[in-house]
Amino acid sequence: MLSYRKELWFDVPGRRAFINITPQVEQVLAESRIREGLALVNAMHITASVFINDDESGLHSDYEAWLEKLAPHEPLSHYNHNRTGEDNGDAHLKRQVMGREVVVAVTQGKLDFGPWEQIFYGEFDGGRRKRVLIKIIGE
Repeated sequence: MLSYRKELWFDVPGRRAFINITPQVEQVLAESRIREGLALVNAMHITASVFINDDESGLHSDYEAWLEKLAPHEPLSHYNHNRTGEDNGDAHLKRQVMGREVVVAVTQGKLDFGPWEQIFYGEFDGGRRKRVLIKIIGE
């Protein structure tokens, strides 16, 4: 069995963003030369997420509104976490809802997706560099 590891780095200037990282993951898969196996893609920071869904702007807008209803950024005093001097209590909760990672089957050297599926990096507390790990195992 082979394994291949690579990191993607992001520096989102705003507080929140959804970035389609499918092309980068496909490039890493091609570099790996693995034809059959699994690709793990996970956020390496506790206020960011990796998830699979459709690349449709209306859906991303719906996510933004829904997440802000579930865990509004303000008032900052709403979160015990923010009493430590942080202002990102909401970002931790948003990450929990959206998830840390995805695993995608690799078949014949390609990500084995269902219709419309794409991989996204979700940023909930931007303004600094964060990374995503891609680990591919197989043959």
